[in-house]
Amino acid sequence: MRHRKTGRRLGRTTSHRLAMVRNMVTSVFEHERIVTTTPKAKEVRKVVDKMITLAKRGDLHAKRQAFSFIQSRDVVAKLFDEIAGQYSDRNGGYTRIIQTGHRRGDAAPMAILELVNYSEEIGEENDN
Repeated sequence: MRHRKTGRRLGRTTSHRLAMVRNMVTSVFEHERIVTTTPKAKEVRKVVDKMITLAKRGDLHAKRQAFSFIQSRDVVAKLFDEIAGQYSDRNGGYTRIIQTGHRRGDAAPMAILELVNYSEEIGEENDN
C-alpha cells in the first residue's frame, strides 16, 4: 500500500531522481523556461516554488539552503539578486506549466515549465 507516500517516483531510484530534479531546478532558474514531460514538470514546480520562497527571505541561512540544492553559484546569485525581487509582492504561484501535446517517439505528455514573469525578449537575451 502507498498510504501517505507523496511524490512521483518517475521510474528512477531515489538518488537518480534527486539528481535529475536538482539539474532541472538549476536549468529553470538559469534559462527561466524548460521543456520536459508533464509529470517531471509537476515535481520540479514544487521545488522551484520553495527555492523562490527561500530567495525572498534573503537571509544567510536561506542562501545556504539554496546552495545545498542548486548546483551553480551563478544561478543562486541570479535567484537571490534578480528573481526574488520580481516576485516580492507575490505569495506563491511563481511557475506556470503549459501543456504542449505528446512526444512523437513514446507519446509522453510534454509541457513547458516557465517562471510566471518569463517573456520571449528575456529568453532571447539569455540565448545569446
